[in-house]
Amino acid sequence: MKIILTGGGTGGHLTPLVAVAEKLKAKLGSEANILYVGSGAEMEKQIMAENGIATKFVISGKLRRYFSLQNFVDFFKVPIGFVQSLWLLLVFMPDAIFSKGGYVAVPIVLAAWIYRIPIMIHESDSAPGLANQFLAKFANRIAIAYPTAEEYFPKERTALVGNPIRFQITEGDPRMLRQELGFTESRKTLLILGGSQGSKIINDAITNILPQLLQHFQVIHQTGQDHYEDVVREAAIMGIKAGHDGYYAAPFMNANKLRDAFALSDLVISRAGATFITEIAANEKPAILIPISQSANNHQQMNAYALAKIGAALVLEESNLGEHILLEKINHILSDEQLQQNMKAAIKTFYHPNAADVIANSIIEIAGTK
Repeated sequence: MKIILTGGGTGGHLTPLVAVAEKLKAKLGSEANILYVGSGAEMEKQIMAENGIATKFVISGKLRRYFSLQNFVDFFKVPIGFVQSLWLLLVFMPDAIFSKGGYVAVPIVLAAWIYRIPIMIHESDSAPGLANQFLAKFANRIAIAYPTAEEYFPKERTALVGNPIRFQITEGDPRMLRQELGFTESRKTLLILGGSQGSKIINDAITNILPQLLQHFQVIHQTGQDHYEDVVREAAIMGIKAGHDGYYAAPFMNANKLRDAFALSDLVISRAGATFITEIAANEKPAILIPISQSANNHQQMNAYALAKIGAALVLEESNLGEHILLEKINHILSDEQLQQNMKAAIKTFYHPNAADVIANSIIEIAGTK
C-alpha cells in the first residue's frame, strides 16, 4: 500500500506526520510504502531521515496575508509545483494522500484530486489556515483537533480525533536527564519551548530574568537553531554558563531528549502551536502559553485562549512579556500546588491518545476504496 504524507515544513506539521507514519508501518508491516512530499526545507530532510521516511520535494508558493514582493514571485511557483506534483504522483501513484495542510500541500492535494486518489486532511488548530480551508473541498475525509474547527468544514466528512503525536513523547525518564544535566531534585524545573524554530521574543524574556530564575529553579531552554549562539552569549554576559548551575540550553531537542525534558519539568513555557499544546497535555504539565501575535488566522491565540477558558493554561501576550509579570506568573504557579493540580487535570482533556491510530485506520480504509 502506497501512502503519501504532505504538509508544511514546521515541526508542528512534521511530527504529527511521523506519528501517523509510525502507526501505518505498524499496521501494514512490509506492505507499507510511505513517501513524504515537502518543500525541501532542512527541517523536513532532518526529521524524515531520522525516522526512515523516504522524501521527495516540489516547488511551492506561499500566499501571505500581508503585502510582500515575495507574493509575486511565489505566484509563479504554484503552477510549477503543480506540474511537478502531477508527474510525481503519476510515477508513484499512491493509494491515498494524508495532508497536514500548509502551502506545500496544495499542489500535491490538487494533483491527487485530478487522479481521483483518496485524500484525507488534518487540521491541528482551533481555526483552520487558508490551505486547509481550500483543500477541504477536495478531501474525502477531514480530521480536526478542536471542536471549534468543525464549523469551517462539511459536517458529513469531518470528525474530531485530536492531534496525533509521537507515542514516545509520554515515555520520558526524568532521572536520566536529571543526571545528565547535573540537576537536583530539590529545585523545580522550567521547560522553555519557543516552537521548532525558536522565538527571539521568548528567548529575550527568559534571558532577562535568568539570574532571578536560577536562584530558585532549574531551566531547560530550547532556543531554536538560529538563536542559540545569541542566547548563550547573553547568558554569559550575566555570568551564566550554559550547561552549568541549573541552566541547560539547546538549539533543538530530538524526540528522546524532549520526552525526558517533559518528564523532568514542573512548568512549561511555550508557544501555542497545536502540537506543542498536545505534547504538554499528554504529559499533564502546567503551562504558560505565549502565542505568536501575528500567526496565520490568529490560530495560536485561539488555541491558547481555548485552554485558558477552562483553566488549563495561563496566557501571556507578547506585549505583556515584561520581566516582572513573567517572573510573577512563574512564581505564582509553582508556589501553588492546588493550582498546578487543577491545570494538569484541565489540560489533560485536550489529549486524545488514540489520534494517530484513528487517523492511520482511516487512511488505510480510504486507500482500500481506490
